[in-house]
Amino acid sequence: MAKSSKRKLQRDEQKILNVLETNANESIGNIAKRCGFSRQKVWRIIKQLEDNDTIWGYHACVDAEKINKKRFIFLFKLKRLPINNKLEENILNGKIDELAERYNIKIEDNIWIHGIYDGMISFYAQDLIQAKQFHELLIEVYNDNIVDSQLLEELIPIKKDGFINPRIEKSNSLLKI
Repeated sequence: MAKSSKRKLQRDEQKILNVLETNANESIGNIAKRCGFSRQKVWRIIKQLEDNDTIWGYHACVDAEKINKKRFIFLFKLKRLPINNKLEENILNGKIDELAERYNIKIEDNIWIHGIYDGMISFYAQDLIQAKQFHELLIEVYNDNIVDSQLLEELIPIKKDGFINPRIEKSNSLLKI
């Protein structure tokens, strides 16, 4: 494939990705109309992006308050970082998710990060008590690997998954003193 064709394909893919990032629920017809492509071309590009794992999931942006949950972030620093200890194995093979399910916790993100901390797990829990219990359980189970950790509670989501919070005016009153 010629360089110009590759660049054109990348531009076309990016147009479609931009539309999907704005609204993953958009119909093929609407995406085609917004991008100026045929429905077949949009379908083919989306299928190709799914097959090569550029797109590896679709999800709804949910207001945690409306489902009686709160969002928390667990930051952790490990004693060592070779990918061969118990905690890292359990993160990679989904054991952390199984542990969370037993406590009615839904893990949203599980990310290796660069900085003061080595990893971040964001999750939904009923309240701070349940989140602290889960935090303490992780510390207890993986005590030999975790040096430091922080549990943070999300107060007001301003922008989440690329979307501005539609209820920001209601939340804005919390910021005024």
